Amino acid sequence: MRKAYYNEIDPNLIGGLKQAMLAGHIMPGDIDSRPIQEVKPDDLRGYVQHHFFAGIGGWPLALQRAGWDASRPVWTGSCPCQPFSTAGKQKGGADDRHLWPVWFNLIRECRPPAIFGEQVASAISHGWLDGVFVDLEREGYSCGSAVLPACAVDAPHRRDRLWFGYRDWE
Repeated sequence: MRKAYYNEIDPNLIGGLKQAMLAGHIMPGDIDSRPIQEVKPDDLRGYVQHHFFAGIGGWPLALQRAGWDASRPVWTGSCPCQPFSTAGKQKGGADDRHLWPVWFNLIRECRPPAIFGEQVASAISHGWLDGVFVDLEREGYSCGSAVLPACAVDAPHRRDRLWFGYRDWE
């Protein structure tokens, strides 16, 4: 069984993922550079961990440091923040980069037992989190979230982020 699936479209970030794997910082795996809109449930079979919008591997590194067993299935993702960021045009769900619905379709089809994610805190005022909770609760997931500033982990700035997790109890 293959260990980790990474989905990332940015060539520079893909390079960072490869370096993190080679250095042993994150679980070895396969990098899928296609847009998430092209990913099908069959493409995801056989992996233990799935990391969407993978960046340079922050989620797998965080899971490892938190003591998450590498053999325990999990999905992670940090959907693009531009539709909801106060620095952006704030088009919300009307923005082409609003990719939660695409990721959710994969979640609904594959039913991962645990999901973790992150988003800009301002997404809450756009109803993003409410929509995510409604989608997942309809599928039997229990949901939780917290807004934490970066300075809570000694970063030299505030930068509020929304952290969320879901568990399928069925």
